[in-house]
Amino acid sequence: MTQFTVEETNLLSIYHEGSREQLRENMNAALPYMDADMRELAKRTLSKVDALTETEYAELAVYAADEA
Repeated sequence: MTQFTVEETNLLSIYHEGSREQLRENMNAALPYMDADMRELAKRTLSKVDALTETEYAELAVYAADEA
């Protein structure tokens, strides 16, 4: 399965609402409002999400990392 960085996982947790399609729709809608660095992170994250099978996506644990 594709490995996500902490930053990518945190980004997923912001835009995740259940389905992969909803995640993609939410994140793509936000792209124009992101700065260049965040937009690059979002695009990289979306490409990793696209590479997942439906089963892998269903097994993906999406939650924000705790700040310590």
